[in-house]
Amino acid sequence: MLACYDDTEYPVVFATELEAQREIADTQLTLIKQFLDGEREFHDAITTDEFILPVDVWPDGSISTEQGWIYGKAT
Repeated sequence: MLACYDDTEYPVVFATELEAQREIADTQLTLIKQFLDGEREFHDAITTDEFILPVDVWPDGSISTEQGWIYGKAT
């Protein structure tokens, strides 16, 4: 499984890398549109903190990363 991060600081899990990449690209398109509409500064529109990393999803819903980060099931 792969995950990327959203505004909640909790990883969002995707079945494929392509799905995760498309989610990040969709977010970037939204930010760029906001820049074009004058709602956001250029630097803010083209900068992303999102990234993709492999994760393990456990039966209890918790998620662990190769770096040892563990996230409990979001409720």
